[in-house]
Amino acid sequence: MSSQAMDSVDHPIFCESVRRIRGWLGETGLGGVEQELLERLVHSSGDLALATDLRIGPGACAAGMAALAAGAVILTDTAMAAAAVAPMARRTFGNRVCSVLEQAPAVAPPAGTRAAEGMERALAACPGAVVLIGSAPTALERLLDLVASNRVAAPSLVIGMPVGFVGVAESKRHLAASGLSQIRLEGSKGGAGLVAAAVNALLRRAWLDQAA
Repeated sequence: MSSQAMDSVDHPIFCESVRRIRGWLGETGLGGVEQELLERLVHSSGDLALATDLRIGPGACAAGMAALAAGAVILTDTAMAAAAVAPMARRTFGNRVCSVLEQAPAVAPPAGTRAAEGMERALAACPGAVVLIGSAPTALERLLDLVASNRVAAPSLVIGMPVGFVGVAESKRHLAASGLSQIRLEGSKGGAGLVAAAVNALLRRAWLDQAA
C-alpha cells in the first residue's frame, strides 16, 4: 500500500480535528511520530492537557515501530484494548494482537488480578512483544518484577497508561525508573482507548515509512 492510499483512509472530520488540535496545542517540542502520537491521544480523549502528562522515553517510538514492522506481538491487559488495536494491525503489518487475559486463570487470586496473573505466561510466550497496559497497574507491576528478576526478557516497548487512583501513579513511577523502552502518561489518566491510540499511531507511521 502506498502512503497516499494509507492517508486516504483518514476521514475528513478526523483530519480537521487534527488540524485544530495542532493549533490548540501550539509548540509542543515534539516532532514526527511523537507529535502524531500526542495528537492521536488528544483526539481519542478530547483532553488537551495530555500534552503535559505524556512522557516518551529516548528512542521509544523508533524501537516500537521497528518491533511492530518486524511482526512483534502486541500484548494488551484487556480485551477492549486488543479490539481497538486489531483493525489497524490487520491493515498494516498483520501483527498478532492478544490480551494477557488469554493466559490468565479463570478466577483471580484474592490478592491479585487476572491481568497480573496472565502476564508472566504471555511475556514468556511472546518475547520482544509491544505491551499495552491501560487498565491494570497490577499487570504493569508484575511485568516490571518479571523483567527485573530476569524471569522474562524485556519487551520491545511498554505503553504504560493504567487509569485510576489505586496503585496507578505508583506503577507509573516504577515504570519510569525501570529503564525499559516506554511511553506513559503521568498521574491517574489512561485507559484502553489511549493505549490503543498510541500503538495505532506507531503502526500507522511505521507502515507509511516503509511504503514511502
